[in-house]
Amino acid sequence: MKIAILARNAHLYSHKRLIEAAKKRGHSIRVINPLHCYMNISPHKPEVHYRGGEILSGLDAIIPRIGASVTFYATAVLRQFEMMGVYPLNESVAIARSRDKLRSLQILSRKGISMPTTGFAHSPHDTDDLIKMVGGAPLVVKLLEGTQGIGVVLAETGQAAESVISAFKGLKANILVQEFVKEAGGADIRCFVIGNKCVAAMKRQAKSGEFRANLHRGGRATLIKVTPEMRKLAVRATKILGLNVAGVDILPSKNGPMIIEVNSSPGLEGIENATGKDIAGMIIDFIEKNAMPGKTKSRGKG
Repeated sequence: MKIAILARNAHLYSHKRLIEAAKKRGHSIRVINPLHCYMNISPHKPEVHYRGGEILSGLDAIIPRIGASVTFYATAVLRQFEMMGVYPLNESVAIARSRDKLRSLQILSRKGISMPTTGFAHSPHDTDDLIKMVGGAPLVVKLLEGTQGIGVVLAETGQAAESVISAFKGLKANILVQEFVKEAGGADIRCFVIGNKCVAAMKRQAKSGEFRANLHRGGRATLIKVTPEMRKLAVRATKILGLNVAGVDILPSKNGPMIIEVNSSPGLEGIENATGKDIAGMIIDFIEKNAMPGKTKSRGKG
């Protein structure tokens, strides 16, 4: 098979592992920077051109590894490949859906998925009621466009919450306000879903003095055996958003497991090191079984 990874940095651990796993199985694979692609949007012969002239054709499958800062353009490039009949590991509409925190939470909420109480408002005049809506301080304020724990703030008092919300609103930023699940103790669980199965899971523990468990923020990953309830929740959330592969972040709470985010481009380093599993190989195996014509239709809604 001819496979492409749609990504800006070929040297990241995740991308090197995917290349290694594909080559081990006899496939041809390359990294394509979406920002170096440009498109001929024709109803009869859609094309993607690359770096000043090369026409990218003959691909069987594409693995989108799209950074948040280039979501709009990179999903447009991916959509063009879909028009050309290339099988996407995750489809463009599902990636856009999951990358928008508000949209994804609304879709999951509509399907009854458990999550922390979340508020969203435009006017700064609604701040007091917004804080009450999520149960008061302490609470978490999140930038809609943030990734890897960036733009996530814990406000420990009502006054701090008002200040943080006002500051973000003064910058014209779109934010979510979310209840703080204290009993999680600065830990969350990342479930890695491929197809209809949670293939691996790890516990991420925030470093001392930090509440964000992201590995990019200094969190520590350890192997954990998750409950059948968590596995089922992770797979269901992935399916609802129309994704084939996802990293699903879950908070343990007194009211049961809660979804906090579904990541369409989950990193492989932490999960492979914590579990010892060949996640990259599992992804390539999934592509081998599913990269057939006519399989580019997203299953989700919204």
